[in-house]
Amino acid sequence: MALDMGHTQTSHVGRKVLCVFGQYNYGNAERGEGYEYSNFLPTFRDLGCVVEFFDSFSKALYKDFADLNRRLLDAVDCFRPEIVFVVPMNCEIWLETLVLIRKAGARVVFWGADDSWRYEQLTRYFAPEVDLWITTSHEAMKRGQADDLRNVVLSQWAANGAQLQMPLPASECRYQVSFIGSCYGNRSKWVAELQDVGINVVCFGFGWPNGPVDAAEIPRIIRESVLSLNFGDSGVHIRGARLYRSRQIKARVFEVLGAGGCLLTEPAEQLEAYLTPGCEIEVFSSIGDLADKIRYLLANPECRDAMALAGFRKTRDAHTYQARFTEGLAAVAPSVCGAVDMKAFDALSHRHTAGVHLRTFRAIYVFIFQMILGRERGKRAARRALYELCWRFFGRNTYSVSGWTGRLFYKEC
Repeated sequence: MALDMGHTQTSHVGRKVLCVFGQYNYGNAERGEGYEYSNFLPTFRDLGCVVEFFDSFSKALYKDFADLNRRLLDAVDCFRPEIVFVVPMNCEIWLETLVLIRKAGARVVFWGADDSWRYEQLTRYFAPEVDLWITTSHEAMKRGQADDLRNVVLSQWAANGAQLQMPLPASECRYQVSFIGSCYGNRSKWVAELQDVGINVVCFGFGWPNGPVDAAEIPRIIRESVLSLNFGDSGVHIRGARLYRSRQIKARVFEVLGAGGCLLTEPAEQLEAYLTPGCEIEVFSSIGDLADKIRYLLANPECRDAMALAGFRKTRDAHTYQARFTEGLAAVAPSVCGAVDMKAFDALSHRHTAGVHLRTFRAIYVFIFQMILGRERGKRAARRALYELCWRFFGRNTYSVSGWTGRLFYKEC
């Protein structure tokens, strides 16, 4: 089924879209409502699409990945969407399932979140099996084109155009400096070092003392903060035989500006192509640099207010999901979805079982990790180690019905 990249449809009213991602971050309600759920679903509805949602992250909803994929196909068969918009987390959606969806006539659109570090391990295997791959990474797009992937569209994170709010003056803000996001990587180190030099940062999100906040509360906190921080570090990853830290443009960049906040952020790939440092945002590269810029903007509220307003206007005019998705969906030619071949799914789903040998391997393998790291951390570490080995040595098969990671670690994936 060829992708008509030259298609110029601008109205998406009535197009049926099945959104496949999580309602909650990592499928865990304790971690708060998922970003895509809070922003993508309303955007499709604002564009006039007929939208249904399938939660592919929550392990509590399904018996195993075979059950998840079967019920996804059932949802496609019942709803008959024109577009299936997929944001995969890990091994939950099989490549074979995507093939069956496309054979039924639906167009599969894959949003490549975190492609700056996930291209090698995940995206390069998903992209050939979808009609359109939307990436936020310039580098990933180049690598995909070098791998002869021609169904790629470069886009970017954005703000929800229906939730834009003009900035408050600094004098009317409740918080001086805030950060919203999970506590992982080196984020706690940044916050602690700011505390050491006398700058208090109020933090919200999983792992911080204040905990997660409802998605509806996030724009209010941002708008009522004189300054909002964003850390672009996505943690430590492995490329080849070396460890590296990935810095990327985060969704929070545009979310802060769209909510009327004044943003200080780490540098990221191609950030200057979207926003102007020193005018619409501030960029920091060290704790000393960040502390100096925080002190300057707090001491000069007129400069802070001008920057917040400039960032808001740029986001309003150029960086909303309504604009992004209008362009992205225009690259997807109309289609008609028919019945899903469930017999074909039944014929392959039995390969997802774990026989006695695999179950024995899992028991011994997990026990070793638990002896070192404890019961729960040991299971997660065992899953992560197996996953890292699988995508390196078995590639595409990692995300197939017979992939070892999915067969052995349903709850931990």
